[in-house]
Amino acid sequence: MNQFIKTLFAGLILVLYLATIGGAMDIPKELSSASRECIDCHKDENHSLYQQWGDSKHYRANVGCFECHSAKKGDKDAFEHEGYLISVIVSPKDCAKCHAKEVDEFENSHHSKAGRILGSLDNVLAEVVEGNSAFVTHGFPDGASAAAVNGCWQCHGGQVKALEDGTLDPATWPNTGIGRINPDGSEGSCSACHQRHSFSAAQARQPETCGKCHLGPDHPQKEIYEESKHGISYYANIDKMNLESAKWVVGEDYDAAPTCATCHMSATPNQPVTHNIGLRIKWNNRPVHSKLSHLTDKKWNLKSASVTADTRRENMVDVCQTCHNPNFTSNFFTQYEGLIKLYDEKFATPGEKLYKAAIPLLTADADGNHIKFSDDIDFVWFELWHHEGRRARHGASMMAPDYTHWHGTYDLAKNFYTEFIPEIKELIHEGLASKDSKKVDAAKNLQKILTSVLNSENHKWFIGKMSKAEKQKRKKAAEEFKARYK
Repeated sequence: MNQFIKTLFAGLILVLYLATIGGAMDIPKELSSASRECIDCHKDENHSLYQQWGDSKHYRANVGCFECHSAKKGDKDAFEHEGYLISVIVSPKDCAKCHAKEVDEFENSHHSKAGRILGSLDNVLAEVVEGNSAFVTHGFPDGASAAAVNGCWQCHGGQVKALEDGTLDPATWPNTGIGRINPDGSEGSCSACHQRHSFSAAQARQPETCGKCHLGPDHPQKEIYEESKHGISYYANIDKMNLESAKWVVGEDYDAAPTCATCHMSATPNQPVTHNIGLRIKWNNRPVHSKLSHLTDKKWNLKSASVTADTRRENMVDVCQTCHNPNFTSNFFTQYEGLIKLYDEKFATPGEKLYKAAIPLLTADADGNHIKFSDDIDFVWFELWHHEGRRARHGASMMAPDYTHWHGTYDLAKNFYTEFIPEIKELIHEGLASKDSKKVDAAKNLQKILTSVLNSENHKWFIGKMSKAEKQKRKKAAEEFKARYK
C-alpha cells in the first residue's frame, strides 16, 4: 500500500469515527481562517510544532490551532493573542468537543484522579522531608516545594494556577501530569499519553509512554514489562507490531507481542478501545493491602464502580486469551493471587498491626500528634509496603520473576526481619524504661503483639520454633540438592 492510499484510508477512518461519536463537533470542511492565521506565524516561529501537527490526523481533519486553543471570555486562563482569545492549556473538556466518548471514559478512570495525591503521605515526603517552601511564585506567595513541583506534580498532575492576565504560574506549568487539575475545573491531561502536537496513536501505544510515570522503586511497571516475556517479544518484534494501524485489534492486526496499551486499553475482537484502564484490572496493588479495584472507584465516586472486580478480571482474561489458552491464563491468575495473599498475610497485616501499635512510642509534636517520618521505623515501614510490597505484587501481576522475588519478596523479608522487627524491639525496650505510664502501657501492648506475630506459623522459624516435620522436610530437600550437584 503506497503512502497516498495509507493517508486516504486513515482519513476515511477518522471521518467515520467522528461521525459516530455522540455530541461531537462536525468535522470541518476546511481549515478555519483563524487557524490559517496561527499557522502563517507558527510554521516559522515553531517549525517542529507545525511539522508535528502536519503529520497528525488533526491536520487531515482540518482541526487546527484555533479549534483546540480558542477560549471564551471569563475563562481563567484566557488571554488575547493577535486579536483572538486563546488559552495555552487544552484540557479534556476542550478535547471532548470532538472526543466525547474518550473523555468520558478517561474522566471516570483512576488516572484522571491522580492529582488528588496532593496532601497524601507521599506529598509529606516531597513537601516536608525532601523539600521546603523556598519556591516562591505569584501563585505560591508562601512558597512551594521544588521537589513536589519537579517530581510528584509532573506525573500525578498538580493544580495549574492561572494568573490575572491569563498566564500560567511557573510552579504549575509546564505540566502534563495525568491527573492535572486544570483552570476550567476538569481533571486530567490527554497529552500525558498523546504527546503534542502529533497526538499519535502509535506513540501512545508504546510502553515508553507509560514509562514516564510507571517506573522506579515503588512501581516499576516499565522495568517489569521489559523483563517479562511480553517485553522481550515486543522489543524483538517491533517491526511486526503494526503500531500505525487505525484499528489495531490484537490477534487481527498484530500478534507478535502486547504492549501496556494492548492489555489495558486497546481493542480485542470482543472489546472496544477504552480510556478507562481500570476496567481490566481486578486488584489495586497500590495500598498497604491490595483492594478490589471497583472499591477504589467507589471511594472516588466514579460511575465505573458499578463494574465489579470479577468482571474486570474477565475483561483481562479476554485479552490474555487472544494469545494464551484458558488453562494457561487461569493458572497465571492463580499464581498471581497466591502472591497477593502471601504478601498480605505474612507481611502487610502483621506489619501494619505492629506499626500502628508502635505509634504512641514514636516522636510526637507539642499536641501529641505523631510526626510522620521522624523515626527510622517510619521509613522502614513505608518502604516495606510502598516499595518492596508493591514491587512483589506488580512483578507477579506482569510475570517478571526477578522483580517478584529479588526486588520484591526478598527485600521485603530482609527488611522486615533485619530492620523492622529490631526497630519494634528497640521501641519496646525504650518504652518499658520510660517514666511515662502511657508509654509503658504502649510498650507492653506492642510486646504482646510482637510475641503473637513471631509465634505465628509465618514467622516462628525466626525464633527457632520451626516444627520437626518442617525441619526434616528442609533437611531432605538440602540433601537431595547436594546429591544432584556433586
